[in-house]
Amino acid sequence: MDELPFGIRRLTHPLPFRLTHVHSYLLPGVDGWTIVDTGLGLPDARARWSEELDRLDGKVARIFVTHYHPDHVGAAADLADLTGAPVFQGRRDYEQCALTWGTDRSAAVEEWFGRHGMPEPLAQGLARETGLARAVVHFAEDPHFVEDGDEFAGWTVVAAPGHADGQLTLLRDGVLIGGDHLLEPITPAIGLWPASSADPLGDYFASLARTIELAPRLVLTGHNDLITDPPRRARELLAHHRLRLAAAHEAVRDGPRTAFDVCSDLFGDGLTAADMRFAITEALSHLERLVLDGRAASREDGGIVAYTAR
Repeated sequence: MDELPFGIRRLTHPLPFRLTHVHSYLLPGVDGWTIVDTGLGLPDARARWSEELDRLDGKVARIFVTHYHPDHVGAAADLADLTGAPVFQGRRDYEQCALTWGTDRSAAVEEWFGRHGMPEPLAQGLARETGLARAVVHFAEDPHFVEDGDEFAGWTVVAAPGHADGQLTLLRDGVLIGGDHLLEPITPAIGLWPASSADPLGDYFASLARTIELAPRLVLTGHNDLITDPPRRARELLAHHRLRLAAAHEAVRDGPRTAFDVCSDLFGDGLTAADMRFAITEALSHLERLVLDGRAASREDGGIVAYTAR
């Protein structure tokens, strides 16, 4: 466990992915610790958390989930059981969490990827993987809901949609507990998924603009190192996605082309099956942003959606 400024502690959990780790943050308070994000619900999660909890000088008062992705919410129920602490989450985020991890979405995921041009065998494989991921997501049912602007354990809740529709962050004295809103050197995935916002990229642009306006001086990120100039990083991410929008527009200039077709133009060849899940949804978020901007048009033919530049 790492000691950070203002008495905050950071716990880093292993991940069995290309991105090898995720951070939880422990925030001190007069009534006990607030834990932000929980890691995956892997078989050893309870044992790892028990060991860390034994080192705390005080009780855990509450658990806060920034967003519903497996590496952030996966051990929430385990941790709540170990500590007896209530879990707090955004209402929109919990709705997506319960839909994604509380029900079998394999068929919907397969249909979604197929609709956007992915070959059937690959779509079936990714759908199966999505179903298997449910085994390591132990989300807390019926959490306490918080929303943008709430005061929470001495912090202000700040909505940061984009990476996840209902992602919430915490701000206090210029320090932002940011989930996956800002990352460095990698960029957060901004994907369009079934039952998600119709314009996640537009949502993300607005969130980045708000970050620049709020001008925090430090972001504690879900992955990698702290960000010491958040407005600079927010501007870099805005520029990155504007370039990707231009590349997506160029990719469909001689359309029609599906989101699957566009993936190689945006992300190169040699994508793994796991990479393709994020590549196609991010291609979609950019293509749909072009449609909303009037720079492209979409058309569905035989159950397949394709895009053409205007």
